[in-house]
Amino acid sequence: MKRRHKVAYSLTSLISLNIISSLVAPDWANATPPRTPDKSVNCEILVVGGGLSGVATAYEGLLAGRTVCLTEITDWLGGQISAQGTSALDERPTQRSRQFYSRGYLELRNRIERKYGKLNPGNCWVSDSCFLPRDAHTILAQMLKDAEKQGKGKLQWFPNTVIKDLEIAANGKIINSAIAIQHQPPKGAPPLNTFTLSQSIEDAYRYENSSRFTKTILRFIPKETKGDTPKWYVVDASETGEIIALADVPYRLGIDARSYLEPSASSATNDPYCPQGFTYTFGMEATKEPQPQTMPPFYLQYAPYFSYELTRLANFDLVFTYRRIWSPNKGKPAKFGGVNFDAAAPGDISMQNWTWGNDYRPGTAKDNLIYSRQQLQGTGQLKPGGWMGGLRTESLRKAEENALSYYYWLVAGTTDSQLGEGVKKQQTNNRFVSGLKSPMGTVHGLSKYPYMREGRRIIGRPSWGQSGGFTIWEIDISRRNYNDEYYSKTLPADMYRHLKAALAGLEATSVIAGKVSPDKAMRRTRSTIFPDAVGIGHYAIDFHPCMVNSPPEAPGNIERPGERRGAGLAYPFQIALRAMIPQKIDNLLVGGKSIGTSHIAAAAYRVHSFEWSAGAAAGTVASFAIKNAIAPYQLVDDLPKQEPQLEALKRLLQQNGNPTAFPDTSIFNENWDNWR
Repeated sequence: MKRRHKVAYSLTSLISLNIISSLVAPDWANATPPRTPDKSVNCEILVVGGGLSGVATAYEGLLAGRTVCLTEITDWLGGQISAQGTSALDERPTQRSRQFYSRGYLELRNRIERKYGKLNPGNCWVSDSCFLPRDAHTILAQMLKDAEKQGKGKLQWFPNTVIKDLEIAANGKIINSAIAIQHQPPKGAPPLNTFTLSQSIEDAYRYENSSRFTKTILRFIPKETKGDTPKWYVVDASETGEIIALADVPYRLGIDARSYLEPSASSATNDPYCPQGFTYTFGMEATKEPQPQTMPPFYLQYAPYFSYELTRLANFDLVFTYRRIWSPNKGKPAKFGGVNFDAAAPGDISMQNWTWGNDYRPGTAKDNLIYSRQQLQGTGQLKPGGWMGGLRTESLRKAEENALSYYYWLVAGTTDSQLGEGVKKQQTNNRFVSGLKSPMGTVHGLSKYPYMREGRRIIGRPSWGQSGGFTIWEIDISRRNYNDEYYSKTLPADMYRHLKAALAGLEATSVIAGKVSPDKAMRRTRSTIFPDAVGIGHYAIDFHPCMVNSPPEAPGNIERPGERRGAGLAYPFQIALRAMIPQKIDNLLVGGKSIGTSHIAAAAYRVHSFEWSAGAAAGTVASFAIKNAIAPYQLVDDLPKQEPQLEALKRLLQQNGNPTAFPDTSIFNENWDNWR
């Protein structure tokens, strides 16, 4: 299969056009928001965010015959695999070999294979499937159309749309409606995806029209109301937890305080300013001849940051082919650092996503991307009509500059911040791929939205054993050896005893009582089994830590010490329904990366198949709750007592091909070491 990609601008022309700086001054001054929406839209399920979790929610809702409204800030479905450009499926070998996934995720993989004639058209080595982001959107759109037809549901798709405000009932428990803004370029204006996110995001959240965008104000309302209760559900499947912030339900952000549940935490106190780094991905194409490379005017500011990171990774071909998303011609066999791969050949396109490259990793209150609740209050975003997306625009802009600078470093740089001089060689037989027909679908060549590894995470409702609110913690999933002397020497004695007891299963009471030494207690070798499991996931606890100083690219800057301690292998894990139900609001569900996990657990609960499984659960739970006139919290409020309707929900998920547990899951089966 051959394909040509039209490239509208080279990196040279982008820089000369000054794409990263503002091209048009928005005419916001003296404008007032409209008093009434342009139209109302009826929904049974309102899904906010068109990433994998949002698409999966819509998919299951449509198959259940529901009317689904789906909003997305970009014009592409798919999030990670499309608008964010990370179109390399993160999977673990055992789960992949057994094809043990949600039905929609399996269908996605099958359609990728049918599209290209093979599952891995990029011939990458990081995954069994690397492909073009723009194709992911097309595949997912067709999947939703097919689900709509099969289930006799109704899909109402709203691209280029953001939620601006919520109308919450006087009792604070129900979202009655949501106000949204949809934008399109007016006649004669540059097309969508001309401007970077930092240039357009504030405009997207303002009611008034501008020289860039014409706005349509939408009011989403329930399709049906019974008494005073609307029969609909809102699902926050956004990338950063926008709705949970706007609704002001309890949540966490960044590092959790060290405890026996989160013993590897890098801080003794909470730190909301240090979530994982985020990344603007981009595509680059290998060429037969050297290409002219123009240094971005801001390059020297970011150059001190870039590095291959490790000696075993210090090879350009290794980095290029790592996430190669298109490979029309087979390159020569190569090997470096113990990895076998086919070297890059002219026409190959690589998607770049590198920790010491286009990752941007702010970690202080001066530059954090996702505003904390205190910062939202300080900027007025929690006031009626004040919501602007909850992100720091300046950090988006700098991340865009950092990504463009990383491309230049890859092809023309000769420095390396971690490995020193003499390691980095120039590689000018490459070009930056951009244009509306390019894999990223943008004039500027960067992904439409950055790849977000971590957002706001809800604190679930108080539950048995977790009176402060339900959370999935580090020790619920990690394979870490907690007999490491670090834990016995660093943790206070009482905290260490509780850690060992929590991992000891049947011996827990004896450990706490002092009858069994913490170091003698047997440890279970599986993840926590949740009675309210509604989905599954499996991936390593993978960290891209924030940096200590501001700005992140400052010369000599280092990662937050201790952040990588929590990294490592994890057991196959479950998605508890309690992790998807926020406090306060009864008709709000949470999918994707904003479910109730800790900072360390979130580092595993963020990859593609998990997002789909969480979304499939959200769509099924919402439909089940509407059909049975029961709120989701009522399915779990009597745990650990038996919940008959919860069991009915789990049977429905499993019958529909959405597993809630891995094979042989049982409290009596503690040998999960063969799951890799």
